[in-house]
Amino acid sequence: MTTTPLRTDRLDAAAYSRALRARDARFDGVFFVGITSTGIYCRPVCPARVSYPERRRFYESAAAAEVAGYRPCLRCRPELAPGKAPVDAVPRLAANAARRIEAGALNGSSVGALATEMGVSERHLRRALERAFGVSPLELAQTHRLLLAKRLLADTTLSVTRIAFASGFQSLRRFNALFQERYRLSPRELRRPGKGESPKALGQQKDAVHLSLAYRAPFDWNSLLDTLRRETLPGVELIEGLRYTRTVALEGKLGVISVEDVPTRKHLAIEVSPSLLPVLMPLLARLRQLFDLDSEPTAIDAHLTQGGLGASVRRHPGLRLLGSVDGFEVALRALVGEAAGRVVREFGDSIDGGRDGLTQLAPTAHRIAKVGCDGLMKCGVGKRKAELLVRLAEEVVAGRIVLERGGDAERVSRALRELPGMDEKLVTLIATRALGWPDAFPSTDPRAQRAEQWRPWRAYGLLHLRMEEGRLAGRRVG
Repeated sequence: MTTTPLRTDRLDAAAYSRALRARDARFDGVFFVGITSTGIYCRPVCPARVSYPERRRFYESAAAAEVAGYRPCLRCRPELAPGKAPVDAVPRLAANAARRIEAGALNGSSVGALATEMGVSERHLRRALERAFGVSPLELAQTHRLLLAKRLLADTTLSVTRIAFASGFQSLRRFNALFQERYRLSPRELRRPGKGESPKALGQQKDAVHLSLAYRAPFDWNSLLDTLRRETLPGVELIEGLRYTRTVALEGKLGVISVEDVPTRKHLAIEVSPSLLPVLMPLLARLRQLFDLDSEPTAIDAHLTQGGLGASVRRHPGLRLLGSVDGFEVALRALVGEAAGRVVREFGDSIDGGRDGLTQLAPTAHRIAKVGCDGLMKCGVGKRKAELLVRLAEEVVAGRIVLERGGDAERVSRALRELPGMDEKLVTLIATRALGWPDAFPSTDPRAQRAEQWRPWRAYGLLHLRMEEGRLAGRRVG
């Protein structure tokens, strides 16, 4: 078997061997191990017996292991591994391109088109990805599609045809051929007993699809829900107990998703409307961002503890940065404030089949740009905030400001600061939640100098500061 193991200058094989022997969950998704005697690659938490050291080959991505000729383990299921945190792990271009590919950027599109969108040549993009991950852009995309398909085959009763297209394949024939080539099995052979889809089940379009999204513990789900409760968009979102539900519009597809934590299994349980299956890849990527599931909390917490935030870290281990399903929605929440209900009712499109009072979609940048300041002010939004929100919506619609994860956070932040009425606090909020930038911190904050010791995770440090401020304020009130 031809192998392309991880370069020794980028990974301490001895340290990862120790992590493998201990099945240390903190390394789940950080690396994968191929076993030369079986031709299978696993997660470091795999329950199977660890092979002899001389038979192991380490890889930094599932794609690299598959290109080297290994197929995924059926016990530990590499497709369920948490995503790899991008901070300082790979060059920024490669990390951003990989995130877009994971979200389906090459499903029905070309590498050249992605390169143009990212402002680089196709050759440069290919070289960046090959240097960072050891595979080409198309090989990386194929791995993501196949792993998603494998997951749907194992965990749902969807037909093979629906799974192929939900996984981003443009052809059922190509899906079957590539699946057989990579895994030496047909899709139907990989079905779990009892998961085959009967003809009767095919007609049950109202049945939701159930999936899971893994994370690295600890994970402070309650703090995320507390933030969402304070900022809930009426008609768009609902929190009942420890369950979060909302409407979603993505690439012209509308539906509802529900999420709740399953701490014993270290994953979020996701329920997705069947209507969202055609955009499942980008949807799952956005949900990972929304709940900051690619974070490495052990490393971040240890770093912040050394930076003087140990007391807060002990009270709130595994704090996550709330992200977004749509970047513009971050600014909308912040600027409409108590008028959110009226703004949603007036300018959010309705959705058929909504449940539990979820009948609206969040207003889009296009809609806000169209209604203008007067429309927002009639709903109770102050003039200054209405003007800023409309101006931002116009910039987003024109493509001059792109509020999506993977963008250049520094460039976007500069563009935001140029908008009349924009303050540093809102710039930081947008950079953190819309762009997923973990080092965002307002330069005007008097604690900016202190925060230097928290790089590259200053946004997490700021979150801990605010948690402590809220705790002390509650103590004073009590």
